[in-house]
Amino acid sequence: MTQQSGAAFTRRAFIGAAGGIAATTLLAACTRTGGSTGGGNASGGVLKFWNMPWGTPAFLTEDKKIIAGFKKGGFTASYQQIQWANFTTQFATGASSNTGPAVSSGGGTTSVLYAHDGKIQYMDDLINGAWTTNGLKDDFLPGMLDALKTTEGTTGVPYNLDVRPAWYNKKLFTQYGLQIPTTWDEYKTVCATLKTKGIYGFGVGSGAGNNIGFHAITGFMINNGGGWFDSNQKPAADTAANEEALDFVLELVRQGYSDPASSTYTNQNVYTQWQNHKIAYGIDTAGMAANVTGAVSSEVAVADPLTSPSGNKGFLYFPNPMMMWNNTPSKTANQDLITYYYQNMAPLWTQKTGIGLPPLKSIANDPTVSGDPNNQKIIQDWVTPGIFKTWGAPGNSGVFFNVANTVDGTQPTYTFAQQVLTPSNRQTAKQMLTAFQTTLEGLMK
Repeated sequence: MTQQSGAAFTRRAFIGAAGGIAATTLLAACTRTGGSTGGGNASGGVLKFWNMPWGTPAFLTEDKKIIAGFKKGGFTASYQQIQWANFTTQFATGASSNTGPAVSSGGGTTSVLYAHDGKIQYMDDLINGAWTTNGLKDDFLPGMLDALKTTEGTTGVPYNLDVRPAWYNKKLFTQYGLQIPTTWDEYKTVCATLKTKGIYGFGVGSGAGNNIGFHAITGFMINNGGGWFDSNQKPAADTAANEEALDFVLELVRQGYSDPASSTYTNQNVYTQWQNHKIAYGIDTAGMAANVTGAVSSEVAVADPLTSPSGNKGFLYFPNPMMMWNNTPSKTANQDLITYYYQNMAPLWTQKTGIGLPPLKSIANDPTVSGDPNNQKIIQDWVTPGIFKTWGAPGNSGVFFNVANTVDGTQPTYTFAQQVLTPSNRQTAKQMLTAFQTTLEGLMK
């Protein structure tokens, strides 16, 4: 991602700020009909292409231009932009009435949700066939093609990557003689030093529309080899790895290394603290440098992944998908369209339209993308080595149906994060995880 113009272009932050918190959870709650609608192989026609505003207005201009250029086998494509404020409703209506798209992007769990209802055209034949031959399969960054794969098949492919790396303020670190931490113990030492200067080292929030707090907590669990789900896709909150990680986060909070008001902070509240030099290290999106203003935008940089006491590295990311739908004039034409799109979508990044990080190596290596040191750092040191994991960790490489019902933006996750980030909360990690395990089990469908 070369430009992200404010929190509105970090998808989960945008959805929350727009009053659409837990959009993918709302998808799960929509009335949906099961079964495949088929989809023929007509000799020509128009394929509906739906996409959301993933960037600045320049994104729409470039995206429309790409779709206008598609023509194969007698098929062309129409373009419809779906606004984030009502994208859950439009997808649900389109799916239930068979008036939806042939190809579309979606939120992090959209493809697995609708695949569960038989609405999605699986992509395995395309990936292992034409994409193997034309090189697209090998062009994906490591691990990307597993992120949306279920036991039934690959529901979609990553389109843009919404990641949660660590950030630090270079100026403040230099001023106070700090080194970028690489272990949990080093990180605590940095936080302790910053505290003596009146600066916070654990910069997150969990107020209205801000789910970075829960993402950070989850990230530290993944960092320690834990996470929320076992290999059977069942909740596994109350584990030794998670308890050790949550103890660590609670220590950061209770030692005063985070702002005592963090549990109430919106995304903008957190960015304001960065701008005021009250935060010097924290967890955020790939667009954090663009979300702060003034001189601080050039002061912040992506930090190194931390190694936990267990020797593990890891954190959380969201592989926003592109997918094909069963309700289409031609499934073959669907494959042609999505292939064409991936072969021609580079200008969305090279023209700096504000979209998230690219899933393809060829785009990530383009100088207009890799020339941004923060982009390069995330791709080289976080994405390529496989640091980022999905919600399905530790038992699963990808997301699945019940992720949306349990941890992806649900109200209990906000409550959990707010409890963790409240210094006066004296519950133990074990107590909190045991209670959250019960909550997650109750949300499973």
